[in-house]
Amino acid sequence: MVSTTIARDTQIFDLIAKEHHRQESGIELIASENFTSPQVMEAQGSVLTNKYAEGLPGKRYYGGCEVVDQIEQIAIDRLKELFGATWANVQPHSGAQANTAVFLACLQPGDKILGFNLAHGGHLTHGSPVNISGKYFQPFFYGVEQESGLIDWDKVEATALKERPKMIICGASAYSRDWDYIRLRAIADQIGALLLADISHPAGLIVKGLLNDPLEHCHIVTTTTHKTLRGPRGGVIMMRNDFENPFGLKTPKGDIRSMSSLLDSGVFPGTQGGPLEHVIAAKAVAFGEALSDDYTEYAHQVRKNAQAMAKAFVDKGYKIISNGTDNHLMLIDLSSKGLTGKLAENTLIKADITVNKNMVPFDTKSPMVTSGMRVGTPAMTTRGLKEADMERIVDLMDTVLMNAENEAKIDAVKQEVNNWMAEVPLYK
Repeated sequence: MVSTTIARDTQIFDLIAKEHHRQESGIELIASENFTSPQVMEAQGSVLTNKYAEGLPGKRYYGGCEVVDQIEQIAIDRLKELFGATWANVQPHSGAQANTAVFLACLQPGDKILGFNLAHGGHLTHGSPVNISGKYFQPFFYGVEQESGLIDWDKVEATALKERPKMIICGASAYSRDWDYIRLRAIADQIGALLLADISHPAGLIVKGLLNDPLEHCHIVTTTTHKTLRGPRGGVIMMRNDFENPFGLKTPKGDIRSMSSLLDSGVFPGTQGGPLEHVIAAKAVAFGEALSDDYTEYAHQVRKNAQAMAKAFVDKGYKIISNGTDNHLMLIDLSSKGLTGKLAENTLIKADITVNKNMVPFDTKSPMVTSGMRVGTPAMTTRGLKEADMERIVDLMDTVLMNAENEAKIDAVKQEVNNWMAEVPLYK
């Protein structure tokens, strides 16, 4: 019997209470963060954490999986319905794990990959030299144009034709424009490359038709579940159409393995052991929420809020890379304001406004200092804020940033932020 007399770990639970208070009382603008529903947290904090379930539903290496099989299958089915996929794996522990599983399944060490430059808004797992994607494979990169802040697809094609990578990766962590998946697939087909779309940031907008659909054109799609999808922290892999793998790998019976089978094995046993069935249950809950009409309204509001916020920043003389946004985020170059990203992040946090410093394309400062900050609207849209509220937030941020040495003004903004957030409680 599990003891009911174990002393409560007040050290940890007191800190959890402090984090709860921090989230409730402040303005959260980190583009990769969001607030889950209580039922998502309830599922993740359930007894499912006790269950080992290596394998797939109906094909486990452990007994006693009849219940988690049903839960994981519901997660798969809801995800497929949400994205219009025909195959999905919901087991990756994170977006990075999902990408690593794809690389293991599809590439050999030393193969060439072509990804979006991290310094221009790409992601660590798309070939950065400090990540396994850049250590085990030979990375090449495309980026944005310095004047426009936009990707030049002709230059992407020229690089692909020159280097002939085995895989082209599209997707970003700090790019505010939509992607031309049709053009990218045409480029990939010219050289016989696989096309992987990592849609971790805009996934919640894509499922509601607000952005281009990568599953229609990309061989494989990965995403996290905790950003615009508003679910628990985790990752998934999807395809709209399965296909015969291009490597000719066969099963012991001599059958050609499909790409879905190859990707399943890339997750387990390739890069992970037992799946986190409590997190998968929380994913299933979040996917169910995302299928609702309420979520459709939410996704539309996320983008409206982002566009209102971008306009408010521009009106105050801030430079937004690419001069606007199609999705939920914007990357702001603070150089013209005489600020660094580090200073902006550290100053805004004093007023309980959370952003993250971020490199801008062609940045002259280090990644720990940066010339920019990244801002997003998913979390505050979850709290019910609308376009006019975005303008108010920008006013508050500008007051803080333009008075970085004035503690009295910063304290006054903090008080306004705290009072405002008390009017829109996160968890009632």
